[in-house]
Amino acid sequence: MGEVICVYRIMPESPEKFEEVRKALESLGPDRLEEEAIAFGLKSLKFTKVIPDGPGVLEELEEKLNSIPGTGSVENIMTSRSL
Repeated sequence: MGEVICVYRIMPESPEKFEEVRKALESLGPDRLEEEAIAFGLKSLKFTKVIPDGPGVLEELEEKLNSIPGTGSVENIMTSRSL
């Protein structure tokens, strides 16, 4: 089995929840975590993680991301097998 690179865009419920969501994402051990400016002071977080390619692994990661308190939305923007 190989590995899969997953990239998600996470929007906090409000700007006040941004740091809380960021700290929770950092605890999941991302390979990369970036801030993206949206508009009028709103920011999203771009979460990148390499996971093993196996049944249920991607769904488990998505459940963890969606269960973070203060998260407004989680959008998968890219999933690709690594080389």
